[in-house]
Amino acid sequence: MSEHGRGYASRAVPTCYRHPDRETGLSCSECGRPVCTDCVTFAPVGLRCPDHAGGKGRPAQVQTQRAVRRVQRPLARRGIVVRPTDAIVTRVLVALNVIVYLITVAQGGGLNSPGGSLFDNWALVGPRAILDGHLVNGVAHGDWWRLLTAAFLHAGLLHIAFNMLALWWLGAPVELALGRWRFLLVYLVSGLAGSAGALVVNPRSVTVGASGAIFGLLGAGLILEWRATGSLTGNYLTLIAINLAISFAVANISIGGHVGGLIGGLLATTALIAARSRRAFNRADVLGIAGALVVGVASILIAYLKVRGMSG
Repeated sequence: MSEHGRGYASRAVPTCYRHPDRETGLSCSECGRPVCTDCVTFAPVGLRCPDHAGGKGRPAQVQTQRAVRRVQRPLARRGIVVRPTDAIVTRVLVALNVIVYLITVAQGGGLNSPGGSLFDNWALVGPRAILDGHLVNGVAHGDWWRLLTAAFLHAGLLHIAFNMLALWWLGAPVELALGRWRFLLVYLVSGLAGSAGALVVNPRSVTVGASGAIFGLLGAGLILEWRATGSLTGNYLTLIAINLAISFAVANISIGGHVGGLIGGLLATTALIAARSRRAFNRADVLGIAGALVVGVASILIAYLKVRGMSG
């Protein structure tokens, strides 16, 4: 996937509406005015200018501005103009999930009975299992891609509707803060961690859904909010607590998938953020990406150790 489209550098770079001498690649998601890194505030629903951030000078907001400067300054140096409406990776992920769902609906039995060859070949299965009357190999027998592809399948209309709504709302602010490629890395690593968690808790169940990766975004948001405010008791922790409570209360929800994805998102984002505190940006890129990849590899190993030797 290549970076392209609106929001890239042009010869007419906007300047901050409060500091006309400062070029900026950021803009307020509320009013659209360009703001520099000294004026912007990172909020769970996007970027905010001082006029729409609930006032100026609060300690938490000062820390928020510093966090955004650490994350976004390297992008501004490369001339990349980032706007909240340009959360391209989030949009692409939503589109891919919807396309895959429609294919499985067409191949299966309808909106609430997706199936067919794509579903059978992509669903998360530990040992061999019977799907739609066919014997399919599981992760234990070499189908490693299922650890990732299962995150693009959904079991019904409400399932995909709730997951895509959550991805749409949670993905954009995390993507804007981390950058497109790091956001995609966190999402995919969280998906792997969610699949590993699902197999650890119930290796013989057929599991599908993007919720493990979405829980990873909740974990990423928690780390970003903590770096911005110095406190873990904010909006993201509340969202995590509510969604975990729902996971335990509602039947047919993969608790292991949700918890695994959350842990994956926490660890991967921590690796990326910790590395970015270093001065050498290029070195920080390598170290942060390597740390996030370690989380993904560890998830694959955990899944393998859980299901190896299992028969269908």
